[in-house]
Amino acid sequence: MTKEPPVHAFLPVPDGHGIYTFPDDLHRAHQAHNERLATRHQAHDHQVLEVPAPHTRTPYYIEARTPVGRPVLVIEPHHDDFALSASGTFLAHPRPLSVVTVFTRSRSVHPALEPTYTDVDTVSELRDREGAAALAPFAARRHLLGHKDAEMPYRPYDPERLDRITEELGRIVAAHPNAELLAPAAVTRHPDHLLVHQAAVRLGCTWFWEDLAFWSTYALAGCDQHLFRTRTGATMRPELVDITNVVLDKVTVLRMHGSQMHPARKMYRLIRHAFTTAADLVDGAGLYAERFYRTEAPKC
Repeated sequence: MTKEPPVHAFLPVPDGHGIYTFPDDLHRAHQAHNERLATRHQAHDHQVLEVPAPHTRTPYYIEARTPVGRPVLVIEPHHDDFALSASGTFLAHPRPLSVVTVFTRSRSVHPALEPTYTDVDTVSELRDREGAAALAPFAARRHLLGHKDAEMPYRPYDPERLDRITEELGRIVAAHPNAELLAPAAVTRHPDHLLVHQAAVRLGCTWFWEDLAFWSTYALAGCDQHLFRTRTGATMRPELVDITNVVLDKVTVLRMHGSQMHPARKMYRLIRHAFTTAADLVDGAGLYAERFYRTEAPKC
């Protein structure tokens, strides 16, 4: 039997000449990866799941994960935030997951899709299906809080709303007493992310992901990075997770969020960020990585 080449042999690298060709290179690499898994699925390999993208209805293929270890309770602002920022880590190191999505009422889709998805109910239903599809490979349990997301122009969140959402989240946290909490670090000025971060801190969360978003107005912008460092100082200790072997599966997870990832090739920005993040890996071996932050637990 011929041994299949390692995953990194199929991965494009966005440096040098590759920085210009990377969007198409990544698209082709992912297509080939999907075709290899489709062949296994057609051969009745039950480890391979077929996951159609809710917006495009395009079928994608991904290996199901077997969670082990301590459960994790993820608190995400919107349906795609865990997928954008932390999904690679849990594809590489599956753990039992429960995901709480706070702001599940929305009319936010890519402008090109607004004529198709015209109101809050239609958008919310689509994004709910996208969230479910993206979490299927993780065998994650879902909790939807039903709050309406912030709309532009953004303003600071209402402190009373923070109190209300913290109370709702507290009941879910209490129902998962053995779970480790994970939430966004709020490397962004988006009020929903800032609110969810603060609520998670109140509930004792000490583990946070570097929350990224698709557009440059979020965490990849230099001003957001500056404000984040100003807010947090040295209180958050960064740690990196190598996702090289699962980065094409992460692309599959992102494909589920077609209402946001449009056109699909533009998600290369997130993967390119994972490439630059990997430059800080201690052993220097990985090509792609995700960044998290740890804080010390409050002293009693």
